[in-house]
Amino acid sequence: MIPPSLPAELKAALEQQLHGLPRDAAATRAGVISQTYRDGGTSAPIRTPTDALAYAGARMPATYAAVAASLNAVIGIRPDFAPDALLDVGAGPGTASWAAAQAFETLGAFTLLDANSALRELARTLAQDSRLAKANYQLGDARKLLRDAPEAALVIASYVINELDDSARDGFIDALWRKTADTLLIVEPGTPAGYARILEARARLIAQGAHLIAPCPHENACPLQAPDWCHFVQRLPRSRIHQQIKGAELPYEDEKFIYLAATRVALGPRPSRVLAQPELTKAAITAKLCTSQGLLRAVAPRRDKPAYARFRRLDWGDTIEPDAAQD
Repeated sequence: MIPPSLPAELKAALEQQLHGLPRDAAATRAGVISQTYRDGGTSAPIRTPTDALAYAGARMPATYAAVAASLNAVIGIRPDFAPDALLDVGAGPGTASWAAAQAFETLGAFTLLDANSALRELARTLAQDSRLAKANYQLGDARKLLRDAPEAALVIASYVINELDDSARDGFIDALWRKTADTLLIVEPGTPAGYARILEARARLIAQGAHLIAPCPHENACPLQAPDWCHFVQRLPRSRIHQQIKGAELPYEDEKFIYLAATRVALGPRPSRVLAQPELTKAAITAKLCTSQGLLRAVAPRRDKPAYARFRRLDWGDTIEPDAAQD
């Protein structure tokens, strides 16, 4: 399992690049870029090294935290997974590749694809003294580059499907799956729209024979009903520079995200997933779970001390074994 904060060498490299960058200008530029993303735009507004730095300073810590949490979920279900090669599609400044490198020491080959030259150059600068220094970072439309990209045991597409229009997503999901030798991880913003995109990808992958690792404990239809939607949250610390660029007062940030991990390997029973922060009252702790049998509200009364103690340790996104959930 890896922590949600940026690795020390990446944090140092990023802060070195940010040193001397006017904070007000960086904050303004980062705000414009972030708003473009929230409105469904692409990375096109990131044109200069300053744009790339402002974006990375504002968004890289949270994106890293979400990918790290998603990879931790994969490791929790498949602790023996030891990929040798990574394909990072829509890699941007290399955030997901950094998280994967921290999660899997077995990774020896890194292929990154992205169309944004400013983000590519920043990624190469940040990685020059790391394991990613020799990564093969290809510049161009990821959808086109995927045709000739090598297969990889681990394929990641983080915060990239939201940049595609409806007509392009199905083909993109199919291309990602064709390049996946073992496991595919997709990470999206934890919004109703992000959840809808994940649901579409989920259905398409299952139809092609994929087995779901996480967060779903099954390949059945998602049991959630609107207006509810599946998403998770990862808290991460903010550095002083991160706070300044974000214009934030709190020393931490809560990143809401949704993810899907699928594999070609047949899996046995998977544990249930906690879908929201458990509710604590004087009488009991109640956890909303996604199980192989559908949604379940599991209750641990205070009088049942062993169950109550187990539920006290539960957090949003955690897993719980089916027998314990039913009990």
